[in-house]
Parts: sequence; C-alpha cells; structure tokens
Amino acid sequence: MNGGNKMYKANDDRYEKATIRRAGNTGLQLPGISFGMWHSFGDDANYSDSERVILDAFDSGIFSFDLANNYGPGSGAAERMFGEVYKANLKPYRNELVITTKAGYHMWPGPYGSFSGRKTLMNAIDVSLERMNLDYVDIFYSHRFDPNTSLEETAVALDDIVKSGKALYVGISNYNKEQTAEMIKYFKELHTPFAVNQLSYNMLNRDVKEDGVVDLLREEQKAVVAYGPLAEGLLTNKYLNDLPADMKLHPTNSGVLSGGANDLKAKLNQLNDIAQNRGQSLAQMATAWLLNDPTVVSVVTGASKVEHLQDNIKAMENLDFTSDELEAIDKIVLG
Repeated sequence: MNGGNKMYKANDDRYEKATIRRAGNTGLQLPGISFGMWHSFGDDANYSDSERVILDAFDSGIFSFDLANNYGPGSGAAERMFGEVYKANLKPYRNELVITTKAGYHMWPGPYGSFSGRKTLMNAIDVSLERMNLDYVDIFYSHRFDPNTSLEETAVALDDIVKSGKALYVGISNYNKEQTAEMIKYFKELHTPFAVNQLSYNMLNRDVKEDGVVDLLREEQKAVVAYGPLAEGLLTNKYLNDLPADMKLHPTNSGVLSGGANDLKAKLNQLNDIAQNRGQSLAQMATAWLLNDPTVVSVVTGASKVEHLQDNIKAMENLDFTSDELEAIDKIVLG
C-alpha cells in the first residue's frame, strides 16, 4: 500500500477473482461492483483513508470508479479527490480503468449550472476532466432528464463529446422508459456509442422494473448500472431491530415506507433470514439479487473503509438464486 513516497504498485492478481460483465452487446465491460464516490469523498474526507480504499478497490479487481460533477460536499470535491489519487497512483493503469462522471444536477451558479443543455454538458465535461487530471472519461452521463431542453439537443451534445475525444461511451441516468427510447433513437441515428442507463434500483425499490425501462434496455442490448443497491442502508443489518420513525430517504426510495415502519422492519427481518440461509449478509444478498438480472452490468456501491469494501465484494461469491428463493423474496417485498 502507499506509504509516504513509496510508489504504488497494483496487486498482480487483481483480475484473478474479479467478476466482469458486459453491457449488452457493446464493448463496455465492468466489474460486478463499481466503486461509487457519491458520499464520503471530498474536501471533508481524510485523504489517506480515501486513497487507501480506492487503491484497495483496484487491487481487488474493481476497476470502475463512478463520479459526478456535483459529488462531494460542494460540487467537484469528489472529482478533485479522485484526481489526486489517480495522479499519484493510478495513472500508469489508465488503460485498465473505467472512470465515469455525470453532469446535470447543480454544479455551479446561474442558469447553465444544471440540467442537460448543450452548453451545460460541454462545459461540465471540461471541468470534470481538469479536476480529475484526465484526457477523457470512459462514460459521460447526462445525470437527469431535462424537461426544458429537447432530448435531441442532449443526444447531439453527448455525441459531440465522444467525437471530440473527451468520452468513449455515453450514458444516461434517471431517464424513464419513454425518455430512454427517444434517446436510443437519436443515438442510433448518430451512431453514438451509448451503453448504459444508471438507475436507482434495489430489492425494495423496483420502480424501474415496473416502468419497463429495464426490459427496454435488455431488448436494445444495452445495460443498467444500478445505484442505491442497499436502499440507503435499509438493506443492511442496521435496522433489523429498530427503524427510526423520522427516517429520511432518497426520493427514489421513499415509497418503501408506504406500509409504515413496523411493516418494513418485518420484511427486512424475513429477507435477512433468506440471506442467512444463503450464507450471506442482507447487504450481500441485496447486491447479488441485482446481479442475478443479466441486464444489470454493475452495481454502484461506496465504501469509506477497506473492511466495508471487502464485505461488499463478498456478495460476488454467491450470485446464484434458486427459483424458490426469488419467489420468497418477491412475496416478502411485493406481498
């Protein structure tokens, strides 16, 4: 590991146990778990702790790092932090890494600081590359649907970013089935290398499945990258005994509390029983459940400590479910 000025050298066996999946019929391949930097990275974080967990991820076969222009406490904080770690340690391994970022949520003041218009996306990619000390990213995402800008403008801007050499693939995030279908139409006309839609998806929150966007991506031979796999900690052993009444959830997961806290706690305990029978923690089963769907190419999960990261990776050891297990999970969650 990196101690003082000692040069980092990646683990020679980093791909031995790696779970690598392909995004539909594209050339994009990702590890089953991608390292997400939404929380815990940035100006307030301890640099050496962040560096340690990022390098441990790469040493463990996680070669995909998921960022966004607005991640961190204050826009750009996570990208700056990652850029420092990259420059100091990972630059020699650039050809192996999949580094992704997004633009669309609040990034800077004024009318161009959010959403997916041409000027916003064009400026955002340049800012992100500079912060991360990169010439290009592997995937550049439109982070959210822009209700005031034509989808065609967004698609053309993303295509131009690829043509300029600043991104290899484009992605969209939080786009529903109808919006995704229209974007795919433009990407086909433009021959844009579109590969993935990054969506909030977990065992408790299946809105994207009900919407039909997952099935659409499968039919189009594209993929889902799932974020929020643990429903903000609900799908861990943290709340099995006590669920705070005033729990605040990401808007995409707020529906899971519709039956009340006691109902949800009962469901979590039943799910935990299935996980234990599988020799997994509830969190590991939640990750494995997502990867049981071949349309899900990767699950984004963050970790601020090496132990948490290694715990997440253990989910890869058992991705197979019996039809009985899947039916039991559906019955608990869906009733």
